[in-house]
Amino acid sequence: MAGSVVRWNGSDRPTTSNGSSNALTARISASDIAVAGTAVVTVFNPAPGGGSSNPLTFTITTGAVDPQSVAVDPAGKFAYVTNAGCDGGTSDYVSMYTINPTTGVLASIGPPAPAYGYFGNSYPASVTVAPSGKVAYVTSSGNFWDLGGGVLMYTINATTGALTSAGGINGNCPGVCFPSSMVLDPSGKFAYVAGGGPGGSAYNAVGTYAIDATTGALTSIGTIAAENPVWIAVDPSGKFAYVVNANFGSAGNVSMYAINATTGALASLGTIAAGTDPAAVDVDPSGKFAYVVNSGSNDVSMYTIDAMTGALTSVGTIAAGTVPAAVAVDPSDKFAYVVNSGSNDVSMYTINSTTGSLTLIGTIAAGPSPTSIAIHPSGNFAYVTNSGSNDVSTYSIGSTGTLTLTATIGT
Repeated sequence: MAGSVVRWNGSDRPTTSNGSSNALTARISASDIAVAGTAVVTVFNPAPGGGSSNPLTFTITTGAVDPQSVAVDPAGKFAYVTNAGCDGGTSDYVSMYTINPTTGVLASIGPPAPAYGYFGNSYPASVTVAPSGKVAYVTSSGNFWDLGGGVLMYTINATTGALTSAGGINGNCPGVCFPSSMVLDPSGKFAYVAGGGPGGSAYNAVGTYAIDATTGALTSIGTIAAENPVWIAVDPSGKFAYVVNANFGSAGNVSMYAINATTGALASLGTIAAGTDPAAVDVDPSGKFAYVVNSGSNDVSMYTIDAMTGALTSVGTIAAGTVPAAVAVDPSDKFAYVVNSGSNDVSMYTINSTTGSLTLIGTIAAGPSPTSIAIHPSGNFAYVTNSGSNDVSTYSIGSTGTLTLTATIGT
């Protein structure tokens, strides 16, 4: 009503009425939310018959919550983290950091960039930086009511690393619905998006996009059917793509594709078995080996790659921790790391340069419910997102491949 005032911890804040919407807007200062904690919000109405409303609690966090994925730009100057927020909307952000070139330690660039509201998307999943370092992409997996999410695009300030929203693409269900993973080919000409969800085969596909060399904008080339795709990787030569198909609750597989160098189109090369509930795949920098983490069977499937055909050949499995969620190979091709979201740690392996087989060299603690890992282009540092503690752990990588925790920063 006329004269209604919003109070923050009992103190009036500048308030305006939105008229016919029966809503109030109050200006909350930066100092009001400078410290994590809670605030009591009430509305005071004037006489007659006025008084204070029942209170509601406003929770103040140190930043974005529920980090899902981390990526480092090709120059190793900046890092970006997607945060799902757990509310399907206005808590969805991308945290931005500069990287100390000597220590690898992250420093916040500023408030996280919004990752919601475009096409009604929500639940940001993976983040990918273009080879040019000029554009970043975030898959927004959405939910059934969001009609499949999409891909958000951001331009990167070359000096500060700050992101600026530059639009994106809709999931266009049926088609590439509920996208969970995105990868660019090494040339930066094409992008591939894996998406799957409820609704049968029409909602499970890999989308191919041409990338505008100037703006980074995506243009759909087409889709190819997949089976509950959850993660995608492209080999360093840009000739082959590999998609993890979860087949939730049972044995999954990996779809293999050849990439047309001119058009970017995918051609199926068949599938190969993986473990139970495979979650992610990574290809080593030499393009000789591929590794898939299986969250249901708590292991890593190891494969060799035929350099001519791109076909995978299994070389066995090796145990990981509980519920492995992500895998990354370092640039030197010597070490592999697996994030285990159930046992809250990172498994460390050496790589046999001839066979591709992994040998466990130990584990190191991560934060609660770690979700992803990225290796710095120098090979000196690793970054792990911890969804349970809303932060990112920084590790140094020793000459033997062992990780040492050096810093943790909130999202």
